[in-house]
Amino acid sequence: MLAWTIYLSFAGALIEALLPRSSARLARWFALAVAVAALAVAAVGFFSAAGAGREVLVDLPWVPALGIHYLLAADGISRMLVLLTGLAAVSGTLFSWNIEERTNQFFAFFLALIGGVYGVFLSFDLFLLFVFYEIAIVPKYFLVAIWGSTRREYGAMKLVLYSFVGSSLVLIGLLAAYASSGAHSTGLVALAHANLPVWQQMWLFPVVFIGFAVLAGMWPFHTWAPTGHVAAPTGASMLLAGVIMKLGAYGCLRVAMTLFPHGMDPWGCAFLGLGSWRDVFALLAVIGIVYGALVALVQTDFKFVIGYSSVSHMGFVLLGLMTLNQIGIDGAVLQMFSHGIIAGLLFGVVGRIVYSRTHTRELDKLEAMHLGRRLPFAAAAFVIAGVASMGLPGFSGFIAELQILVGSWHYNPVWTIATAVGIVIGVAYTWRAMQKAFFADRAPTPDEHPKTGWPDLGAITWPEYAGVALLVLSSLAVGLYPRILLDSVEPAVKALLAGGIQ
Repeated sequence: MLAWTIYLSFAGALIEALLPRSSARLARWFALAVAVAALAVAAVGFFSAAGAGREVLVDLPWVPALGIHYLLAADGISRMLVLLTGLAAVSGTLFSWNIEERTNQFFAFFLALIGGVYGVFLSFDLFLLFVFYEIAIVPKYFLVAIWGSTRREYGAMKLVLYSFVGSSLVLIGLLAAYASSGAHSTGLVALAHANLPVWQQMWLFPVVFIGFAVLAGMWPFHTWAPTGHVAAPTGASMLLAGVIMKLGAYGCLRVAMTLFPHGMDPWGCAFLGLGSWRDVFALLAVIGIVYGALVALVQTDFKFVIGYSSVSHMGFVLLGLMTLNQIGIDGAVLQMFSHGIIAGLLFGVVGRIVYSRTHTRELDKLEAMHLGRRLPFAAAAFVIAGVASMGLPGFSGFIAELQILVGSWHYNPVWTIATAVGIVIGVAYTWRAMQKAFFADRAPTPDEHPKTGWPDLGAITWPEYAGVALLVLSSLAVGLYPRILLDSVEPAVKALLAGGIQ
């Protein structure tokens, strides 16, 4: 059933492309109908199979001579990320309700991107996964380059170039694994059981892991992310932070760590205190957490604050993966979901509700507009999203980050302490942005205050209310009852730690 998320999205993209360019209203409603239908399929597929193991959805020969199959399957991790994608698609559509230029083409690219993401999360043939992974890159470029702002061509090209470089590393690793395995199959399970030599896994693991981690925003390969987020239109930036970065983290877990488990073994020697690739990537994750938070703390552009915040929060995901224990990886997978929801909400508030009305993202200019009084709903939504991002108990971020910290403490207490510093800085940059954008009491200068008085910023629209409500309720549901996700995630993580994938 989950396979229909892919088919609905690509069929919707094709129909959107054929709609008349003048029918903007029809294009919006059709895109929303497709996104809601796919979300319904994802929700039924997730809740009807809670706690179940891997289920094969489709298995058809595609290129038999090379052992390539059209193989779709799902376990608890895949089902959760498909559900996240459905939520991101619906909320992204709602926050893109103001798109007037070539509306049908915008939503055609939007749905094609969503279809590619669904395909990655459900592919258990690595060639098929790579095809969907590449399909998702093309719509990203056009969404940013055509409908974006703030150096959109530069942001779009940088995003695509980083994506293709990372993809090239992934392809090199997968081809080497296929050629060496003797399995004559590109199936994930077959290659995971091929028992590649340890020496080969030791060099293939970092190649494939880095290839995927580029898209996950791992430091120092993260620079595409803030630039791309800021350049993208609101709906696309929600997808970039909400699900595209999760493609990279998912690839690290599902492909690199599953195919090359011995790639994380100790080297037998130490360099600067680092004795394995596991240590190296855990250190880079911690640097990303602290660095992203520090840079977010000094940003003057509201959207750049959220962009660097995403880099910091994705560092938690990578650190959780490197703990190699149940609680840490459970937390990393939950953080994928939580960050997708919370970052999407932050970008929706900043990009759609605030920027589309004030036409500025400069915190110093917003400081004089007193938006807390003029846009109280935006202020309330950002406060909720901000405290959720800080890890306030009751929201999804708290349980995810807590599990990662506990798992990290079992692995290396020093890095846990460094990560805690990043959390404190995260509170500081969130509080600073919140205060300057919505609650500053600074009087505007004569140059800032319009002679005719402040213009009416317009009422909050129903798509904005609906988008905020969907994301807030999703974060609260997981924060108040994390078993709703953990019952599905834990068995899949346990299987991975027990020796790959069954």
